[in-house]
Amino acid sequence: MNKIDDLLEIMKALRDPETGCPWDIRQTNASIAQYTLEETHETLEAIERGDKQNLKEELGDLLFHIVFHSRIAEENGDFSFADVVENICNKMTRRHPHVFGEHRGKNLTEADIMGLWQAIKRAENADKPQAGFGADSSDQLAIHRAERIQQQAAESGFDWPDITPVLDKLDEELLELRQSIASGDIDAIEDELGDVMFVCVNIARHQKINAEMALRRTNQKFIRRFEYVVEQMQAANESMSRGKLEQMEIFWQASKAVVG
Repeated sequence: MNKIDDLLEIMKALRDPETGCPWDIRQTNASIAQYTLEETHETLEAIERGDKQNLKEELGDLLFHIVFHSRIAEENGDFSFADVVENICNKMTRRHPHVFGEHRGKNLTEADIMGLWQAIKRAENADKPQAGFGADSSDQLAIHRAERIQQQAAESGFDWPDITPVLDKLDEELLELRQSIASGDIDAIEDELGDVMFVCVNIARHQKINAEMALRRTNQKFIRRFEYVVEQMQAANESMSRGKLEQMEIFWQASKAVVG
């Protein structure tokens, strides 16, 4: 028995209705989805830190969730872990004809390869029921859903020709946000703030930047700089409070050169 089989048996035991773990038994695909997302983020954080040991652990946690979801589906008569593996193997070999198929050995550019990938993907989806606009991303994180909605619109020709009008749109939305804040209308503020965020995602898409990863990068940058501010305030025997904001700002500016 290999280690994957060991993991499958562990999952089966945890879900055993009579001898399993009560918490694991009562879970559904929907109820553990939030934990799957948490494990995904923890995996990304390990990558960002360059922590190989933690990455190994987090990848294991993520694999466990794949097995967990598959076990629940198997119990419901939907599919098994073996079906999941077979499906991804078939998909990867099918979508890489330059490695496994008729285009193997040809001198293809990366653009050629991406074109093949998209053509094969379109062919795969041709016989599938077509959902309404944006429906395929209804359960995704808002930032990723915004990317998908914008991409769908762009594929239909509804898109800015270049980055300039997108930046102009950001200026327009920022002005409207300022006006809504001045009005004190909370509903309007939320609406306009959403518009600003949507345009920012659009800027990322036009620049071929992953908006989620860009925000994660900024999160990490803020953490580094804030930790530096805290360290410097402690070293100076200063308290962290609004009354010390001027001193904290000095350390914050210094942190940009020290910790990046």
